[in-house]
Amino acid sequence: MVKGSDILLILVAILFPPAAAAIITGCSCDLLINILLTLLGYLPGHIHAFWLIYKKMKAEEQYGRGGFHYIGNGHYEPVYQSGPLAAPPANYGATN
Repeated sequence: MVKGSDILLILVAILFPPAAAAIITGCSCDLLINILLTLLGYLPGHIHAFWLIYKKMKAEEQYGRGGFHYIGNGHYEPVYQSGPLAAPPANYGATN
């Protein structure tokens, strides 16, 4: 599902692709790649920025809003583990 922040990011990517890459990835190798692609030709910078936006939208869909962080190269990992937590044994440490 496309949110208002995604639409704003797409508009920023249309105007200046490295700015959108910086918003998504921060100061990372993807930002440098996007700057170089934009210098080589405006269209490759756009394609890379839109790919980064697409990967971010897929991560939001999979992990929920704010439930992930960027690890590089268009990959995201969850902030939390979705498996069951191990419960402590019953009455462990109890003095009854």
